[in-house]
Formats: sequence, C-alpha cells, structure tokens
Amino acid sequence: MSDIRSILKMERLVFDKISFERLGFKNENSLTHTLEASFAKNIKDNMYRVTLMLKGEKKDEYTFEISLTGFFSFSSDEKTDRELQNELISKNTVAIMMPYLRSQLSLLTAQPEVDCVILPPFNINKMMEEK
Repeated sequence: MSDIRSILKMERLVFDKISFERLGFKNENSLTHTLEASFAKNIKDNMYRVTLMLKGEKKDEYTFEISLTGFFSFSSDEKTDRELQNELISKNTVAIMMPYLRSQLSLLTAQPEVDCVILPPFNINKMMEEK
C-alpha cells in the first residue's frame, strides 16, 4: 500500500482572539456572520501562516469575534510544484482549521439565554475561488 499521508503538515494551531459581547436578551433576529482568511509565508522557516477570522452579530442580542492561526509546512522529502502548494495552502489549510473554529463558536454560544450556534459545512473550494 502506498503512503497516503498528506505532504501538508499542521505544526501549530492557536486562537488569537475569542470575544463575545452581550447586547440584550435572546430574540428572534437572524445571526449574520463573515469569514475571512489570510495567508502568509515565512521564507526563512519555510512555514505558512493561515489566519481565519469569524465575526458575527445577532442584532440586539450579541456580537462575537473568533480568530485562529494555523502554522503549516510541507514534507521536506516531497517535491511539489508551486501551483499544488498554493492550492493546498489556500484550500486544505482552511478545511483543516474549520472544525476548530466551528467548535469554538458552539462553545462560545452554549450559555444561558443564547441559542447554541453550529456553523454549517462550507464549500471551501468555492469560497476560496470567489476570493
């Protein structure tokens, strides 16, 4: 059987910011949110930094902001072309990080007088193509 391990490796994952601000009591307003991703490469360490930032608001009830950063590298024994690396960084890293973001939002909103929020699955490929 061939080696099926990914050439992409998550070295670290950290939450940069977790914020929740109560504005009022539980209501029937809809939750709106935005999700942003940013990417950077540290040439010296050959490490990629990917940051996801989720901001949301339920009018007259609460606002939240969650930011997390993942640090990724590629296996040194594998040679990959730049196009494949860019695709893995822009899509796979976000897909790897999403369960952590989704879980943190659910934990943050699982409190009295708040409906627990469970983010639906996202089409990461489409989301990144649109950006």
